[in-house]
Amino acid sequence: MAEVLIVDDSETVRKEVSEFLAGQGIGVATANDGQDGLTKIQADASLKLVICDVNMPRMDGLTMCEKVRAAGKANLPIIMLTTESDPSMKQRGKAAGVKGWIIKPFNGAAAIGGIKSLIGK
Repeated sequence: MAEVLIVDDSETVRKEVSEFLAGQGIGVATANDGQDGLTKIQADASLKLVICDVNMPRMDGLTMCEKVRAAGKANLPIIMLTTESDPSMKQRGKAAGVKGWIIKPFNGAAAIGGIKSLIGK
């Protein structure tokens, strides 16, 4: 069972974050865009955290987050992992219930404490 869902259109980022978290004993699933992520979130009640890119094809990460919240999953923590630093995007994320905003590249050592806290480890 996955505890964390990584949603990113970059296979390299998905692999990097997944391998780091798996090495920490955390179960991971991946999705290649917001639409795929939304489908996987709706299908897996065991997820404890979503780490998501903002800019992706088909459905961006903020739209995915808004749809997750509209579907009644207000308690599922979502962290954005992105190159996007526009304050208006961050404000939209905050309004959609985003719990954190990490600027790429992913620094597992810096992020792991917060990730473990969010998933209860």
